[in-house]
Amino acid sequence: MIETARFSTEQIMEYAIADFAADVRGGLTKTGQKELYSKYLYDDLGSTLFEAISLLPEYGLSRAGARLLERNSEEMISLIPGPVMVAELGSGTGRKTRWMLEALARRQSVNYYPIDISRSALDRCESDLGRLESVSIVGFERAYLDGLLEVAARRWPGVRLLVLFLGSTIGNFDRPAGDEFLRRVRQILQEGDALLLATDLEKDEERVLLAYDDPTGVTAAFNLNLLARINRELGADFDLQRFDHRVRYDRAERRVEMHLRSTTDQIVRVPRAALEVRFAAGETIWTESSHKYSCGEVVEMSRRCGFRCEAQWVDAEWPFAQSLWIAE
Repeated sequence: MIETARFSTEQIMEYAIADFAADVRGGLTKTGQKELYSKYLYDDLGSTLFEAISLLPEYGLSRAGARLLERNSEEMISLIPGPVMVAELGSGTGRKTRWMLEALARRQSVNYYPIDISRSALDRCESDLGRLESVSIVGFERAYLDGLLEVAARRWPGVRLLVLFLGSTIGNFDRPAGDEFLRRVRQILQEGDALLLATDLEKDEERVLLAYDDPTGVTAAFNLNLLARINRELGADFDLQRFDHRVRYDRAERRVEMHLRSTTDQIVRVPRAALEVRFAAGETIWTESSHKYSCGEVVEMSRRCGFRCEAQWVDAEWPFAQSLWIAE
């Protein structure tokens, strides 16, 4: 049975709504390009829609990551000696994590700590992984670094911490911000701890754009759900029929951008953020970035952030890498 370490539901909701309102106000009043943080895409409905996206034929990232783990988890685990505890940042349902946990459980009893801001994702994680033999699960309904700090506090002497960051989520950060985030992860770790980092690699522009703008419209629904979430939680009056999903590729930055485009001049009110915001026809809200990398760039990034890249595995069907970093 999963044990969920958390404050009271009322406290979590109060703090989360206040932070959400502040971020919505800041993002929608930003000079120039309006923005919303991509983390807010992943409420319960958003997480469910993302699981559906991961099954689409156009979205090869998830399947590539799963193939690499299925084929190489034994080798990955063999490169981390001694007793190991496992934390996962943005675990979602933990579907891909099974391969790593099963490989490690053949060597030792495993303490696994999924960290996610979605309650429903953690519940699914229990359902999917809770019956694995020799695996104990303690879930944290937290932001990444807050959850990792709590996991690190549970470490006992002589045990290494393996951090899984499997969804290529590092690509949602601008490159300097990604470096800063990984340095903060390193500050929580001890020398010899490990980070398994997933990165989507550079590929043909048409192919990568299709992964974020599928013809069935699932990704569009995922993106538009962010406005619906603001309506639900902050009392806003976004008319979703007056916005549509747009995807761009920035060649200089090597990133895909998801936007929500206003199809008309309009005013939207967000009472719980004390906000009234004007949109011009054609104006967009930037909701997510997905940066693409080269294998060499990932190795250089490990050095900048206080790690060494011990090994790297690359999927041949969809260019995608899993890189094992060791904290130095």
